[in-house]
Order: sequence, then structure tokens, then C-alpha cells
Amino acid sequence: MSISRWIAEVLSSEKLVEVQDTDMIVALKQAVMKENVQGDFDLSTLDLDFYIKVNSFTRRLPQEDRDKIESMLNSLIRKRQGKIIRLADSSKMTADLAKKLTIEERTLFDYIHNNSAEFKQQIMGDKK
Repeated sequence: MSISRWIAEVLSSEKLVEVQDTDMIVALKQAVMKENVQGDFDLSTLDLDFYIKVNSFTRRLPQEDRDKIESMLNSLIRKRQGKIIRLADSSKMTADLAKKLTIEERTLFDYIHNNSAEFKQQIMGDKK
């Protein structure tokens, strides 16, 4: 049965259901590979809730497997974070870019973009 993730988590914590996540190991490996192929300035597309799914899946694994996945996840995050920082510093969010970012990445983009614009404003004043 397909129900909202938060409902499934509550029911699982009460031992009423068993959550069956999709195998995020394959999805994570594919995401890392796509990100590396895209180059240094273009982002691949991730599902809006990609990191939420990975974290949910990871919590259910034994510690040994969890460590391997966290290593891959860190690699993906570092790569995407660098690209997001460069993009947020140089341009506004476009509809195309928004489609490629997860919820967390959109927050990071907005934070960097706003702070970068404020920094430039402090230095340059009203000049653009």
C-alpha cells in the first residue's frame, strides 16, 4: 500500500507496519555517476525528495552498509554543493534549475544567492 512517508514512519515506529523503501543504493550510484558525467557547471536532475528517501532507506540498514552509502552520499553532496554555490552566486533560480534541485538544495541555493547579493550590495551600493 502506498501512503505518505510520515504516516508510514509513525506506523512503523509503533510496529504496526513494515516500511518497504525502494532500493536507494542503485539510485544513489546512478545519481553519483550522472553528476560526474554532467561536468562542473551542469546539474543532473534529482527527485524533489531524493535525500529524504536515501536517509529513510539508510536508517534501516546495518551499520556496515550504512557507512558505505554515507560515503557515496557525501561524494554526491560535495559535487552538487560546489555546482549549486557557483550557480547561486552568478544567477537567479530558473524554472529549469528548480526542476533539477531537491527541497534541501533549493534552500541552499536561495540562502547562497540572497547572501551573495547582500554581500555585493554592501560593497557596491546601488550599482549593478
